[in-house]
Amino acid sequence: MNEPNFDKLMNAELESLDKKPRLLLHCCCAPCSSACLERLKDFFEITAFFYNPNIDDEEYLRRKDELIRFIERTGWAQIADCGHDCKEFYRAVKGFENCKEGGERCEKCFKLRLEKTAGYAAENGFEYFTSTLTISPLKDAKLINAIGISLQSEKAKWLYSDFKKRGGFLRSTQLSKEHGLYRQNYCGCAYSRKGVE
Repeated sequence: MNEPNFDKLMNAELESLDKKPRLLLHCCCAPCSSACLERLKDFFEITAFFYNPNIDDEEYLRRKDELIRFIERTGWAQIADCGHDCKEFYRAVKGFENCKEGGERCEKCFKLRLEKTAGYAAENGFEYFTSTLTISPLKDAKLINAIGISLQSEKAKWLYSDFKKRGGFLRSTQLSKEHGLYRQNYCGCAYSRKGVE
């Protein structure tokens, strides 16, 4: 059976909109967010949600500052700050520390971040929520969309996405260059960083 085309599903949803609803966009970093925001800005009132307890403190602040700088420069979104506590990540992945990159540990991390995003969206009047995670060629869009759809509610609907489609990842690298964005070479957690050191 063919895998769903999440990009087509997103486009169908966008075409059905008759107003600009509020969207909470979980953002992992400025480079990944750039092309996603560009693609969505004409359809939604967007708030960027920078919830990433998987990233150590120094790297977290660097990425957050870059995202704020990019958003202030473009005006494509507002930003919601939700605090940062690495202990949340380490609790979520306990017992999965030695999994390979892209395995069960990553699934636990995706779920942690998307649960927080879905909860915030539902509690704060957002009609939709989604994540920039699907822009990465290294991330499983099928898994991320499955988690997202499992977390939607009557209050906040998951917006299907596969932002890497239609040259999304390439566009993110172009926008990063244009705006001089800091672009990291690992996902964010200590385990992914070990793979590039």
